[in-house]
Amino acid sequence: MRHVSHIWILGVLLAGLVAVQPVRAQQNGCFADYKAKRSVSGSLELHYGVIELSARACQSPSRAEQAVSRRIAPDGWTLLRIVSTFGRNGLQARQDNAGPYFLRY
Repeated sequence: MRHVSHIWILGVLLAGLVAVQPVRAQQNGCFADYKAKRSVSGSLELHYGVIELSARACQSPSRAEQAVSRRIAPDGWTLLRIVSTFGRNGLQARQDNAGPYFLRY
C-alpha cells in the first residue's frame, strides 16, 4: 500500500511541474528570429527580424510561423522562415542584426 501512495505522490508532483512550464516560459519571454520578404514596385526586399511571441505561439513551430506571419502581413511582408525561438537571454546577441526590425512587430 505504501508503494502505491509513493507513486501517486510522484504523479501529482510531475503533473504540477508540467503545469508550471508554460507559466515559466511566459515569465522568461519567448522570442523568434525570422526572415521575411516583400515586393515593392517590382523590387524584392528582405529583412531579418526579432519578434516577441506568446507562450502559446512558442509551443510548436507551426504556431510560431502562424503568429509571425499574421503580425508582419499588414506591412506586406511574407514569412520565409523562423530561424529559431529563444528566451530573453538571446535578445542582446540578435539586436544589432535585426536593426529596425528588432521587436518592431
